[in-house]
Amino acid sequence: MSRTPLRRILDYGVLSVLAFVFALPVLYLAIGSLKPSDQVLAGLSGFLPTDLSLDNYAAVLDSLNSDSTGYFWRFTGVSVLLAAVVVCGGLIVNSMAAYGLSRLRWRGRKAVFGLVLLLMLVPFESVAVPLFHLYHDQRDTLLIQALPFVANAFSVYQFHTFFQKIPPSIEEAARLDGAGPWRTFFAVIVPMSRPAFASVAILTFLVQWGSFLWPVLMVSDPAVRPLPLALSVFQGQQPPDWGQILAFGVLLVLPVLVVFAFFQRWFVQGVASSAVKG
Repeated sequence: MSRTPLRRILDYGVLSVLAFVFALPVLYLAIGSLKPSDQVLAGLSGFLPTDLSLDNYAAVLDSLNSDSTGYFWRFTGVSVLLAAVVVCGGLIVNSMAAYGLSRLRWRGRKAVFGLVLLLMLVPFESVAVPLFHLYHDQRDTLLIQALPFVANAFSVYQFHTFFQKIPPSIEEAARLDGAGPWRTFFAVIVPMSRPAFASVAILTFLVQWGSFLWPVLMVSDPAVRPLPLALSVFQGQQPPDWGQILAFGVLLVLPVLVVFAFFQRWFVQGVASSAVKG
């Protein structure tokens, strides 16, 4: 009992140090976006909040406001639309696939789930070039930027893990009331699985929002260019203005923080339940 307070202090101390280390790049990004460009890359002095203003943000919005450079609001709209399609479509497709693999009984179910686990080990970079040649005729379209990422093996695994925890007696009671598999899934399983849906939604949103390799291969038209690719093009302008680049980075990160803040409670529950199951 005498060691418990000391152990707790040590745990919180280590966690606080780790949190501070991980927060340093974000803090540097936020402060640097408010400082003149010549003061951004100044070592540790870049953390000092001096000469702060919103000029970099105004300059980013002004420089991305023509047909030649593209429009910032259009880049944002493309990213939001792609993320919405991938997240919403993925929640439907992957949850239904996981339900069929975890709760329904059919021949070959274990073999299919094993294939899903194997697909988790395949990096996207290894199939990017074959996909590029397969869908080359669909370049510079919104559909091709979202379609390959709706079905996701890791999301299926997350849903499968959560569904395995639901007692079978709940589905048996639904069947006794006359509910079929579809009604049982949408009326019983989905409401009980909000933490799983929230955690999958956040992780899918993070991956899709920061997607870069696939847009580089498939997008050359500024009209369908997402924000990460627009940031890369903006950073390549000469001479680089690092204050404006960091301001662009902040604008890219803000939606992620908003989504995580909204789903945080369910996300923590979903991750914790998956960890316990594993």
